[in-house]
Amino acid sequence: MSFLKFIFAEFLSFLPGLIGLLVAPIQSGQNLWYNTLEHSVLTPAGWVFSVVWIILYFLIGIALFLVIKKHAFINKNDRTSAYTLFGINIVLNALWSFVFFGANLSELALIILTALIITAIFMARAFYRISKASFWLVVPYVLWLMFAFYLNGMIIYLN
Repeated sequence: MSFLKFIFAEFLSFLPGLIGLLVAPIQSGQNLWYNTLEHSVLTPAGWVFSVVWIILYFLIGIALFLVIKKHAFINKNDRTSAYTLFGINIVLNALWSFVFFGANLSELALIILTALIITAIFMARAFYRISKASFWLVVPYVLWLMFAFYLNGMIIYLN
């Protein structure tokens, strides 16, 4: 049963990435709109994004799994808060991909990213009340989102 919970948690955590693949118009393995933009000198190579997001989604899935494992032992308010913030985070993450890569609206994407960062911080706090390990597994995600905020902001500034 724990294995199925783990698979379920991982599936949920990877949903934004899967949705992102569906909404980002890619031709010949590249997003033409994104590639025509001016980028920060700190923008990593394209393959780095793929590797980092796979690792981050995996870590978030483990964090959610640890919360799910303690489901019966945590109070209803903490449980509801953790699951709700996780759900909002998944939706905002997928929405950012759609708005940025699908609709090419970098300014709106930055607003969504701001909400995503705030939600991720609150999610990390909610996870901390349930599992300290879950909190630490979410920290790299929050830090990457802050870096993504910088990159998204620089795209707006440079273009």
